[in-house]
Amino acid sequence: MPSNEFYRRKFGSDARVDSLEAYRQLPFTQKTELSNDQIERPPYGTNLTYAPDAYIRIHKTSGTTGRPLRWLDTEESWNWWGECWAEVYRAAGVTRHDRVFFAFSFGPFIGFWSAYEGARRIGALALPGGAMSSEQRIDAILSNEATTLVSTPTYALRLAEVAEAAGMDIASSAVRATIHAGEPGASIPAAKQAIETAWGAKCFDHAGATEVGAWGYTCEAEEGMHLNEEEFIFEIIDPETGEQADEGELVVSNLGRVGMPIIRYRTGDHVRWLKGNCPCGRPSRRLDGGVVGRVDDALLIRGVVVFPSSIEAVVRRFPQVAEYSVEVSRPSALDVVTMRVELKEGDGETLKKIGAAFRSALGLSVAVERAESGTLPRFEMKARRVTDKRADTT
Repeated sequence: MPSNEFYRRKFGSDARVDSLEAYRQLPFTQKTELSNDQIERPPYGTNLTYAPDAYIRIHKTSGTTGRPLRWLDTEESWNWWGECWAEVYRAAGVTRHDRVFFAFSFGPFIGFWSAYEGARRIGALALPGGAMSSEQRIDAILSNEATTLVSTPTYALRLAEVAEAAGMDIASSAVRATIHAGEPGASIPAAKQAIETAWGAKCFDHAGATEVGAWGYTCEAEEGMHLNEEEFIFEIIDPETGEQADEGELVVSNLGRVGMPIIRYRTGDHVRWLKGNCPCGRPSRRLDGGVVGRVDDALLIRGVVVFPSSIEAVVRRFPQVAEYSVEVSRPSALDVVTMRVELKEGDGETLKKIGAAFRSALGLSVAVERAESGTLPRFEMKARRVTDKRADTT
């Protein structure tokens, strides 16, 4: 890629990749490199294959893990993005006969716009839900007879909570499929079941990233997350050694985004291979449980590695829970985990059962406290329910 200064500098001008082995000899690309490149060569850095006037779209990462990155797309790569998202819809059975509602405020984050473009490419009717309250979005879903909901899994449950409070029946609506991204929730069985019960619809997961593309999706067989291997190269590595592994950090290269490519990118997503073939007949490899969590979100609590998704997997077993938050602290020699829970119904006995479920599933004792209704944060985008306060005491 001689016209791309970033990768020419990184790989050398004479780099040649003619085999998988040669590919795996290339150094990894890390987000800190890209961020530093944009800081040193503002505003877009040097990972540009063409002159700036060749690009038609600019988006930013969410900033969940550090400084947001600016990412540009050419006409060609934007069409590629749309096709990747179209595959997400096809796997969920969404067609040109569907009406897709996008339950988020449109901004610089690419997920909104790429999902919208994907709907256009399959010919579905797109219903934008920007600049609306949760109540207005529910009303728009019902009045337009939307058949597909696109949102974070957390926000799908929040909409269900608002609908229940307003006496709106979403379980009997025209919505037959919900598609989610941004969090592991839709691949957590208990959370998935909660969404499907609330909406009376089939729940599908999707994974992607602004700097990478829409790379994964679940299908009607509900057995793991498919990788879009026609458009990406995937590896799993041990995050400590960089060696190939069956479980660890996902590494991705995209194949259709020549204008601002990603090669052997360490995504920070913790995943594991799922063995065997999918009953749906798709030949692509799959991930067991989708994205388990972020590598840097893993918490070591009393010798136990805990992902926020592991906590949610326990909490969502209890339909009485409206919302929750978790705090990890170290007031003395031992870590203390405190959970605050808003209950739709139930009492102290329910809190005891939640605590017992944590001890059984994770081997940890958790102090479970009841929170007043409406006092815990609600999230439209990525939820941040776990706070680690131990750094404040060290």
